[in-house]
Amino acid sequence: MESNKTAVVCGGGGFIGGHLVADLLKQGYKKVRVVDIKPTSEWYQVHPQAENVVADLNLKDASFAAVKGMDVVWNLACNMGGMGFIETNKGLCMISVLINTHLLLACREYGVKRYFYASSACVYNADKQKEKKIETFLKEEDAYPAMAEDGYGWEKLFSERMCRHFREDYKVPTRVARFHNVYGPFGTWNGGREKAPAAICRKVLEAKASGKHEIEIWGDGHQTRSFMYITDCLTGIHKITDSETWHDPINLGSAEGVTINQLVDIVEDIAGIKLKRNYNLDAPKGVNGRNSDNTLINKVFGWEPKLPLRTGMELTYKWIHDQMHAK
Repeated sequence: MESNKTAVVCGGGGFIGGHLVADLLKQGYKKVRVVDIKPTSEWYQVHPQAENVVADLNLKDASFAAVKGMDVVWNLACNMGGMGFIETNKGLCMISVLINTHLLLACREYGVKRYFYASSACVYNADKQKEKKIETFLKEEDAYPAMAEDGYGWEKLFSERMCRHFREDYKVPTRVARFHNVYGPFGTWNGGREKAPAAICRKVLEAKASGKHEIEIWGDGHQTRSFMYITDCLTGIHKITDSETWHDPINLGSAEGVTINQLVDIVEDIAGIKLKRNYNLDAPKGVNGRNSDNTLINKVFGWEPKLPLRTGMELTYKWIHDQMHAK
């Protein structure tokens, strides 16, 4: 029980943040503050037991107010979404550097015990992601020489460096995880910011309901990715945050790679349907191949995300089904 700890989850109105807050409350944290720019009516989960604050963490005063009195700071706050969002909102994604900057300054001011920064696999060198192979495993050192995803990836890589230098220069105890495609219930599933697992679940459900048994796939379907279920993500967050010895950026993702076509296969099988596939080669599709190399996390923590993709997709499909039919 973490009964004496206080914590703030920045971006706690989002998908991962909502799950993290629920987990912290379950663990028995003395006080959990949740901060997000969205009105609470738009939060993915609202926990009445927490201190819920609507504030813009791009602003210095808001960041300092969020951190004051807290032992642990989890920074999950940023402008992001699936490829359809980040490829068309690069400037907006870059602005998130203000959040990390102001939170780090606040952590230095108030002497927090731990600062966790949620980075992304989008920091990796694009030249290492050109082949459409499931075996395109990205190691932590593959972020350099730097050639990150334009906009969003560069902001994440720069913010990683800020965490490093605030740890080295000001003794702020930073920890950094590079998330690889987190998915699960209580996530975005429509509106343009959803990622591939949720988008495909929605499209299959729509095709099934309409009787028009077709699905649009962005790209040629041979792009490769790995997807991590939210419960594995939470376990990894805690292991990395609590570590007394490891502080460098580390992959947090599943090593179970699939093509987008294979992901569609899984959802079709769950739904009990076969669809005609229409490939939109002009749609945003990201890099050709990206998978999490888990050698380091296994070495450091003796653990890696393990929930099978099929199991996680069944849970996600059911939740999205219920959301669509609740309207």
